[in-house]
Amino acid sequence: MIEVVEQINRVERRVGRRTFGAGEARTVVITRTYDAALEDVWDACTNPERIPRWFLPVSGELHVGGRYQLEGNAGGKIERCDPPHSFAATWEFGANVSWIELRLSDVGEGGTRFELSHIAPGDDEHWAQYGPGAVGVGWELALVGLARHIASGVALDPAAAAAWGASEEGREFVALSSRGWGDAAIEFGEDAAGARAAAERTAAFYTGAGA
Repeated sequence: MIEVVEQINRVERRVGRRTFGAGEARTVVITRTYDAALEDVWDACTNPERIPRWFLPVSGELHVGGRYQLEGNAGGKIERCDPPHSFAATWEFGANVSWIELRLSDVGEGGTRFELSHIAPGDDEHWAQYGPGAVGVGWELALVGLARHIASGVALDPAAAAAWGASEEGREFVALSSRGWGDAAIEFGEDAAGARAAAERTAAFYTGAGA
């Protein structure tokens, strides 16, 4: 069980745009602070033995130029790594290619600021339908798992996580997260009605309400 509103309020959500690769791209940036040392958060995010404890099993060669594969999800190529502060990689799912960038910084008193950017091509179909919540909600769910792992050291139980996601508490989390990403899109300058409709579609997708 988690404090849903507390976890939602711990996250800063931003939407932006940048020139990336061959053209314009949209950015989804999720930031939160963990009560853990920089080196510990870095290890949790990059150690193949710890990543499955809060996210998904990972295989491949986790070094610059190497390729990784998350079980049942995306894979890609690690393009840059500056331990213990940052790394960048492609995020390849089927025929869709986007990019992720992680930045960690020491905020003092044993805390670490975690900032993840997910960068998608400007013509991305998922963005058109779901807005920034297309990736933002999924990352936000993952970061709750990271918070619990860092706090307890215990590995995530996939069955328990799936059950929580289907619970009333899990659905509330998804609804609030989706709404938060809709608000971030509006703050960025997206049409308010369109952003709110995309947020509703995102929540329905994650909860199965649209099935």
